[in-house]
Amino acid sequence: MNPLGLQLLHALKTHGAREIFGIPGDFILPLFKQIEESGILPLVTLSHEPSLGFAADAAARMHCGLGVVAVTYGAGALNVVNAVAGAYAERSPLVVLAGCPGEVEAHSGLVLHHQVRHVDSQWRIFREITCDQVRLSDPATAPADLARVLRSCREYSQPVLIEVPRDMTLHPMAEVPLLPPSPFNEAAVAECADEWMARIDAAQRPVLVVDVEVRRFGLEGRVAELARRLQLPVLTTFMGRGLLAEEGVPFHGTYLGVAGAPETSALLDDSDLPMMLGAILSDSNFGVSAQRMDFRRALIAAHREARVGHHLYPNIPLAALVEALLARAPAVGQQATRTLPPAPVCPEGLVADDTPVCAADLSRALNDHIRAQGPMNIVADIGDCLFAAMELLPTPLVAPGYYASMGFGVPAGIGAQVASGQRSLVLVGDGAFQMTGWELGNCPRLGLDPVVIVLNNQTWEMIRAFQTESRCAALGDWHLAQAADALGGRGHRVHTRAQFKAALDAAFAERGRFQLIELMVPPGDSTPTLRRFSEGIRALRARAASAA
Repeated sequence: MNPLGLQLLHALKTHGAREIFGIPGDFILPLFKQIEESGILPLVTLSHEPSLGFAADAAARMHCGLGVVAVTYGAGALNVVNAVAGAYAERSPLVVLAGCPGEVEAHSGLVLHHQVRHVDSQWRIFREITCDQVRLSDPATAPADLARVLRSCREYSQPVLIEVPRDMTLHPMAEVPLLPPSPFNEAAVAECADEWMARIDAAQRPVLVVDVEVRRFGLEGRVAELARRLQLPVLTTFMGRGLLAEEGVPFHGTYLGVAGAPETSALLDDSDLPMMLGAILSDSNFGVSAQRMDFRRALIAAHREARVGHHLYPNIPLAALVEALLARAPAVGQQATRTLPPAPVCPEGLVADDTPVCAADLSRALNDHIRAQGPMNIVADIGDCLFAAMELLPTPLVAPGYYASMGFGVPAGIGAQVASGQRSLVLVGDGAFQMTGWELGNCPRLGLDPVVIVLNNQTWEMIRAFQTESRCAALGDWHLAQAADALGGRGHRVHTRAQFKAALDAAFAERGRFQLIELMVPPGDSTPTLRRFSEGIRALRARAASAA
């Protein structure tokens, strides 16, 4: 039998992990030695634990496998809590390998360094933000426990915690089995699919709304086929922007409610049958509706359950339901013809003149590049940069659209390039860059060359958008392009549209070092989408307050 640590690494690879993002610490050093010496999974080290979580989350989203973080006990694991919480909220399959004390030291009678209130405080905290947990303290039971936890991570597409006691990694352990999928009631899936198809056939204005679980479970191709055969207009949620971008299915926009184009929002608001696959029913996705959305008129499948009005079907895997619907859908050419709306018009055609650059120029310039070069992997942080991403042509996108944690963008861009092998384009505001942008200093060592566009208005513009009188949103000018040169990349500080066009062309032309384009826009300026979003939210809140 191999040592426990090696069996753990083999099990991670078998279950879909492709790399480990980690920062060493004394409680997990024995496992790090096995990671490095075995070469079973490559190890990617960054500078701060939150960045590890964001990078591993993005890697999991890109390759539809498991993201893995390895951190030490207490100080390391608790530093990654926010990123793991985001992965839990947004249903990203993240495995947290956390060191912990061995049996002898845990019961030494001494308070251990990195310990909080109790030796098990780490375990108790992570129970709130993981769907399953195991401590590998018994080599006899560890294989079965690991198999269960790793299956939970894949089937629920949410984080799990694996605690690795410092003194256990060399203990012999049997191989970890790959468990079959959890059983489900196939008759219930068939009944649910029959009920869904009856509703779809009777509907006058059905619409398909797709969200992140479609990507998490590798269903984009099958869902695109379903949309074609049912002839349904396709919307993504705010979180799901970028879904089906490479599947050739007609795209009819992203639902942004009061912030979106009226004809796009009307597809869902006026639909007599929204069909929601993998959707998280969050305020960022649906709270922007001009009227309170009645989900009883919708068909909803997410998080291993399906709904039809008041009917609830528990333990329904999304993949099983999609296959059952495809089995009942008419073949292409045999269905009744539906009139589908045109695709939304995205801004493009940047005029490269001496006009000062503004936030609205970001999507125009990038759409010009996408139209000329094709889709590219885009990673966006939260803030106006994410609203700019809502204005792009269909292209793969990774972003924290629901949990909305600042600091996601740059480390996620690193994780996305590690996972895909393709260059990432990162959109980030100056406030979020100040949190985690310095991880770019690791790119020369890791051989990565993302293109990073910093929307620099010297303020937290999202805060100003919702509370314009706040002075606490001011950030000052950190001259980030100069810092990029010092970190081993190339910086471009631009003030005009012509400078922006030249910087973009130069950034995409040069490979082998990261590129940072510091887009200097005036404070108070924002994308049209963010302006509509903030104005719409203020109007909704005002109506709610007057009705109270």
